[in-house]
Order: sequence, then structure tokens, then C-alpha cells
Amino acid sequence: MKTFNFYTILFLGIFFLSLIKINAQDLHYSQFYNSPQNINPALTGVFNGDHRFMLSLRDQWRFVPVPWFTLSGSYDRQFYFKNSDKHFIGGGINFNHDRQGDSRLNLTSMNVAGAYHRLLTKHHIVSLGLTLGFASRGFNSQTLTWDKQWDGDVFNSTLPTGESFSSLERINFLETGLGLNYRYQKHSRTYVDLGASVLHITKPKTAFVASDDITLPRRYSISGIGNIKIINNLDIQLHALHQIQDKYNETLFGGLAKVYLSQKRGKEIQLHVGLGYRTAKSLIPTFAIQYNYIYASLSYDVDSNNFNDLLKSSKGGPEIHFRYIIANVKPLKDVKVCPIY
Repeated sequence: MKTFNFYTILFLGIFFLSLIKINAQDLHYSQFYNSPQNINPALTGVFNGDHRFMLSLRDQWRFVPVPWFTLSGSYDRQFYFKNSDKHFIGGGINFNHDRQGDSRLNLTSMNVAGAYHRLLTKHHIVSLGLTLGFASRGFNSQTLTWDKQWDGDVFNSTLPTGESFSSLERINFLETGLGLNYRYQKHSRTYVDLGASVLHITKPKTAFVASDDITLPRRYSISGIGNIKIINNLDIQLHALHQIQDKYNETLFGGLAKVYLSQKRGKEIQLHVGLGYRTAKSLIPTFAIQYNYIYASLSYDVDSNNFNDLLKSSKGGPEIHFRYIIANVKPLKDVKVCPIY
């Protein structure tokens, strides 16, 4: 494929995603490209190395104060076929914990993901991924206050609440997901990923009251991530994401400049600086550093939506990501270069 065609694919993909209108629900990260299994299971195993460990943390709305805390951890790796370099498998596990509000409303999930990657040609790869897991949602009724605990003069926590809670303060359900991804790979620093996925396929019941027939809506995602080598010491990354879940939707897009401070083998250092935008009126300045296979990034959402207008504030929340990749040293006869890098 010619260079012109690659840039055309990258530009059209990112531009198309950036035009889709917005608003969001469900777990989400501003640096979505640093939490691949949460966006699309087809991205499982797509990296340069053998084992990848990732940790993500997001903390927002603490100043309201109705804190919303999200923590994720994941591991994935690659499995190769001995007799063919035309395909390989990615396998991984993903943990999420999301907690919000005075009731400590929380969602905890543990998922396994698998992806099949097929090399159509040297530069074109298609992937199919699946997610299956267990999720639990609950809240703490003891941290809530009620109108009947107002005695007319002051709030009295010893007064009865007038509410009755049961074991339905926590519910458990099956988590399911499916994803597709297409990658054009010119070389290790010039590539583009275009993918689509759906989460909560079975629309599990999530009601805390047994008589209510409430289900968790499916979450549809479309994503694009492209990296372009500009010169020997500089890459540009463009990324965009659109998610839809029932009446909620979110669009996010941005870019990063990746400066290679050192390319000496064993002492490789990269500095990433960029800016993202969420169409719910959030600017997202981002900073990251990578030393060999160790990566750390920090971003902060600067919100200027209607909610912050009422509070006369532009506060949002910080987001931190860590990544560590292990590349095994194999005997010469067993060496097999990852086909995507």
C-alpha cells in the first residue's frame, strides 16, 4: 500500500469519528487508548512484546463533593502457532472497580478476553475479540441520610430511616462483549487501528428491587488510533472514540506528539505531550514518559460544562496510567518476530 493511501485511511477514519455528536455512561477513560481491553476485546494481544501489564486510575468530582473513583488493571499476552505466521491469538484478563456518590454505588468486574488475529497481507491485519466475565453492582445504605431523620431542628442519625433494604443491595450478573478491529501496519511507528465493539450483549438485569425489570443497556463503541512517524525523533498520534449507551453518548478525540529523547538500545526514552477534547466541553491536557518498556501517563480533565458553570468552576479530575511490557529472550531457534511490529 502506498504512503498516500495510508494517510488517507488514517485521516478519514479519525475525521469521521470526530464529527459524531455527543454526551456518556458506564466506565470510561479519557486516555481510552491506554485501556484497550475496556474499549475493544479485539485489541487484546496487540503490542510489541510477550506480556503486558496495565494499571489505570481516574478520580473525578471530588470537589463537589460526590467523588467518582475508577480503578482498572489488566494483563494480556500473545500465543503463536508453530507452523504458521499468518495468525496468532491474544489472551488476557481485566479487572475494573468503579465507585461513586454518597451511597458508594459501585461496580466490580473480572473479565477474560481472547482475540484471534489474522494477517491478510504483510501490512493488513483483522481481529475478532470476545469478552466474558462476572460483574457485581451494589451500594451501602448505611452511608445515606433520609428526610425522616430530620427532627425539625437538626439531623439525627439515630432516628429510623423509614426505608427497608434487603440482600438486593448487591446484584451479580454475567458480562459479555464482542469486538472487531482492522490494523494497517506500515512499520513499528506508522500504523492505524480502526475498531468497533459492543459490551453487555446479553443486557443483564441490574435492578435492586426484585419487581423491577431493569436491564443494563448495550454499550457500542467505535474507535480509531493512528501513529505516524514524522521524522526520526518525532511521531504524531491521533485518536478518537465514540460510545453510545441507550440515551447517553460520548465522543472524544485528540492527539499526542511523541518526542524520542534517546533511541539508544536499552536506554530508549520518549516524552509524550498532547491535548484531547470531549464534546461534553472538556479539554484534556496529557503528559507521558516512556523508558524502554516502562510507561506512565497523566492527564487532567478541565471541564467547562453546564454543571461546572453552576458551580463557577472548571475542575474535572486526574487520570493516571501505568504500563509495563516484558519481552522474553528466546533461544535463537525459537525466535519468532511479532507480525504486527
